[in-house]
Amino acid sequence: MLLVRPDVQDLRDVRFGVTVTKKIGNAVCRNRMKRRLRALLREILPTSGIAGADHVLIGREGGIERDFALLRTELQAALSRVAAGKGDPPRSPRGPGKRR
Repeated sequence: MLLVRPDVQDLRDVRFGVTVTKKIGNAVCRNRMKRRLRALLREILPTSGIAGADHVLIGREGGIERDFALLRTELQAALSRVAAGKGDPPRSPRGPGKRR
């Protein structure tokens, strides 16, 4: 899952983050998935990333076994959808005292 949010402070940088929940597996599995996702982002974001935006990848089930080339094409497709403005609308920010 890819989340992209514009960063109003610096419009030149392309930053990224990676998160994987404990539902995925033990620490070895989670760290392996994070390494794969970071390598993927370092490869693709310099050319296809949204300038001045923060990119966050959330690791999901099956990401460790998935073919790296398939992950690459899926990420490129997601970035092209974001660039075209076809992503989901942004959610309202949760402030203090606002709970779901």
